[in-house]
This record gives sequence, structure tokens and C-alpha cells, in this order.
Amino acid sequence: MTEVLIQGADHILTMDDDRRELAGADILLRDGQIAAVGQGLTTTGETVQARGCVVTPGLVNTHHHLYQTLTRAVPGGQDALLFGWLKTLYPIWARFTPDYMFTSAQVGLAELALSGCTLSSDHLYLYPNGARLEDTIHAAAELGLRFHPTRGAMSIGESKGGLPPDTLVEDEAAILDDCIRVIDAFHDAAEGSMCRVGVAPCSPFSVSTELMRDAALLARDKGVMMHTHLAENEEDIAYSLAAYGKRPGAYAQDLGWVGPDVWHAHCVKLDAAELDLFARTRTGVAHCPCSNCRLGSGVAPVRAMRDAGVPVGLGVDGSASNDAGNLVAEARQAMLLQRVANGADAMSAREALEIATRGGADVLGRPDCGRIAVGKRADLAIWDVSGIESAGSWDPAALLLAGPTAVRDLFVEGRQIVRDGQVTTLDMGAVIARQTMLARRLRDAL
Repeated sequence: MTEVLIQGADHILTMDDDRRELAGADILLRDGQIAAVGQGLTTTGETVQARGCVVTPGLVNTHHHLYQTLTRAVPGGQDALLFGWLKTLYPIWARFTPDYMFTSAQVGLAELALSGCTLSSDHLYLYPNGARLEDTIHAAAELGLRFHPTRGAMSIGESKGGLPPDTLVEDEAAILDDCIRVIDAFHDAAEGSMCRVGVAPCSPFSVSTELMRDAALLARDKGVMMHTHLAENEEDIAYSLAAYGKRPGAYAQDLGWVGPDVWHAHCVKLDAAELDLFARTRTGVAHCPCSNCRLGSGVAPVRAMRDAGVPVGLGVDGSASNDAGNLVAEARQAMLLQRVANGADAMSAREALEIATRGGADVLGRPDCGRIAVGKRADLAIWDVSGIESAGSWDPAALLLAGPTAVRDLFVEGRQIVRDGQVTTLDMGAVIARQTMLARRLRDAL
């Protein structure tokens, strides 16, 4: 039996069913679960003092492209819209090998962990030069982060009217076969699972209608979740209308891509009918505010989504379209954008933090995560609010208004992944050196 006691936290934001907030309380972690929450708890195991700290559930990242961590701030894509940005980066990504995939995932996941993230999805949709989904799965396992990778795919290249170069697309039968392979090898459906695998054709403009439909059938046969990009910007809407004669929401519905086992990235341009569809079917949305700003896609109607009952989580998106992977900063951006669009009372700091924790866990089908309650997974973020970032704050629990953007400590399944602001499970100096070398090699090859 392994126990850790988080003792004497100034404030605990539980995000439990009653949204309780506790002062001066303790949390007992035992064998990967939360065993008790209250005051005066004791343990025969390790004790971690949390005076001067706020404790939250670990944050949940519902959309990422970890491989892009090696291509931040590429000059040719810095000021481009989505489609032009992709055309700039595809030739660079075509040079990736398994080593690039593994190292970029290590760096990206470590960055997420330092920002309070304990569970991250990933959308890997290109596999050049022998790369495979397990390159990222092994990186997450070494770090110790809870992981939900998705087997993405592209099958329509430039020669068939698609965006990606033909060298980055795959045969559709081979795609489906590899989805089966990785699900059988790595998907764990059990409560407390450290790895679940999803099926994720890249987008409606990079795969065929047949692949979208077949992927949905395969995912439901295997009992795994489904993910893709949808309604990201005006170009996306125009493509859907021209290619299919209907808006993205109707297209997704026709192909079986709605339901509680589906979540779509972005959804910036959903209209009222599509919001109603997503609410009725409990289709999830991964909201990526910084990427939407960076690519000029617009402000997603998150206030309307939440009011309608659409499940919403947060995503940092790929590091090449965000240039950062800080999930707590993403939550602040989500809050601020809804205020810009709808007024200063449109979203509170606590609601945005709820979206980043409980909301994201629910989108990923993980009600065992994202809240601090007995029986839930021992995934916790400890934030030191005694420092300069919180100085003068009258409400230290309003972390997104005045608080740190990096955790002091992070626990995943009861294991301490970050201690005193440092990753404990990797030699980060060696990881960064490897990343620097690979990024230089990419630049030199251009």
C-alpha cells in the first residue's frame, strides 16, 4: 500500500459534484486513488506540506499535436491562416522519423505537466519514415502522464485535391488496419487506465467520406472514442459547403460522428443548429483559444455551448499553431475571450478552471479524473500562491486572475511527477539537448 498525504492546503478547489471549496484541509492518496478529503488526516506514508498553496484537480488537455513541438515559430507560417500555415509546415514534418516523434512528445508532455496537466490527449495524423503511434505512447509512459493518444490519418493528397503532399498520406485500408493494431496493443478501458487509444481521421478535407464512415464503425466496434477537427474557420465552412453541400455539423451527423463517444477540435464556426445538435447528442468540443487567436480563426462560442449543454474541454493544440503548451494559461485565455465576446460577466475564473479540469475529463470519457473526491484518481496540481504572481490577491483560489502559471507539485495516479517546479521522472537537460539537436537538423535540411 502506497500513501501520500497532502496536508494543510490553504484552499482546495475540488470540482466535485457539489463544487466544494475547502480551507485548511488535507487529501490522502492511496494506491492511485483519492482515499480521503478533510481535516486532520494522517498517514504512515509520505507527507507533502501544502500551506500557502491552492490544490486543484490535475488539468486535462483535450487536443494536441505533440509532434509539432519541434516546429514552433517557423518563419514561413508565423503569419499565415490555417491552410497556408499547413502548406508551409507539411514539407518539414515529412522529414520526421520515430526519434523526432518521441522527443517532441517528451518535450510537449513535460511542458504540459509543468502547467498542471495530468491527462492529455494527442492527435497524431502523419507517420513519415516509419513513425508509429507508440512513439508518443512510450514518451508519455516514461514521463508518467496519463495519456489518450488518437490514431489520426490523412488519405487525400495534393494529387487528389487535398492539402497534404502525397508523401504524407496513407492507404485507407492500411490506416484502418493500423487503428486495430494500436487499439489491441495499447488501449486500456479500465477505470484508472493510464492509456486509452482513440480513432481520429485528421479532418474532412484530408480524408475521404468513406474513411470517416468506416473509422466511426471501427471505433464503435472496438469501444473507443473518436476525434477530428471540425468547423475551425471560414475556410473550413466554405470547403464543407463546396465539397459536400452541407455545413460541417450536418456532414458529421450523416457519417455517425456525433455522440458522447465523439469530440471535435475547435468548432469555432458552429451555428445555432449545430450547437443544438451537439447538445442533444452530447458531442464534445475541444476548445483551443490560443491557437484560434494565433491562426486568426475567431472566437469559439463557448458561452453558448456551455449554456446549451455541449460538453466542452480545453486544448492547447499543436505547438506550431500555439507556440506554447501551457494549459493553465490556455484556461485564462478561454476566460478572457468569452469576456471580450460577451461581457465581463460571461465567464468566471472558477468556471474556466472547471472547463480545464472536470470539463476536459468528461469530454474524454474519464469521469474518474478531473475532480477531487473519494474514489477518483489521485491526479492533483499544487499551486504555490505565496509568490509574486499572487501578491495582493484577495481570492487566491481565483488562480486564472492572479496566480502562478506553473505548478509547484504534480501528482499522477499518486506518483509525484513534478516536485518544487521540476520534472522528477526525466533528465530534462538531456531531453532539451536532444530536442535542440533535432530541431537544428530540421532547419539545416531546408
